[in-house]
Amino acid sequence: MQAARRYLTHPLVFRVLSIIVVFAAWEYAGRVPISASFPSFLETLAAGWEMAADGSLGKALMITIVPLVIGVTISAITGVIAGIVMGLDRRAEWFGVPVFIVAQAAPLSALIPLLVLAYGVGLATKVLTVCIMAMPVIVLNSFKAIRNTPVSLIEMGHSFLGSREQVIGKIILPSASPVIFAGLRLGLASGFIGVVLAELLISPTGIGDLITYHQSIAEYPKMFAAIAVVILLSVIFISLLERIEILLFRPEKRSAA
Repeated sequence: MQAARRYLTHPLVFRVLSIIVVFAAWEYAGRVPISASFPSFLETLAAGWEMAADGSLGKALMITIVPLVIGVTISAITGVIAGIVMGLDRRAEWFGVPVFIVAQAAPLSALIPLLVLAYGVGLATKVLTVCIMAMPVIVLNSFKAIRNTPVSLIEMGHSFLGSREQVIGKIILPSASPVIFAGLRLGLASGFIGVVLAELLISPTGIGDLITYHQSIAEYPKMFAAIAVVILLSVIFISLLERIEILLFRPEKRSAA
């Protein structure tokens, strides 16, 4: 009885149940239907399988993944370093934080036409779009993570005669890692939004092309299948990032995971 209760209360069980509830609600809403342009889950699944079988989905994903990976990698490395520097240095904070606060609050999608004028409709514009969507979130979360390190831990490091480098490497960075990785996950999600937005507004390529094309010919199951694939891919990437965080910085969560 106790084993059954432990099994039923496992986090994985609740995750599976939540997915089943969402898909069941989607299927019900599509069969009612709530709109003529809203397909059921099974129709969307069949359309996605058809696109995967004819190769169009795989080709679109490869086109979309390249600027996404490049942009997120640049944003992650540059953003985390910039956030850490601003968290450790007041002068860097005064110079950089206002810029990234404005960048986070501004409607960055309005800058896409300017990027097109400056760099055309190629890979560079897509990468820049991903960066301007993802980097402010990563920078500001990294900055806050460093700045909000408990003072008692820093004082303990100084009391044991730790050097500045030792305090940063062994106290500040490990303490800040959960918030830094939270910023990376949010930045990755924003990067997915940025790359699809770029494909919708800049050039009809990749997943954005599938969405636009199937919307124009009223193939709504295929349109929703393309959107669902982007969401699924985002969830997979974010889950992998969470696993990396647990593996490297959160040993207390390894058994629970």
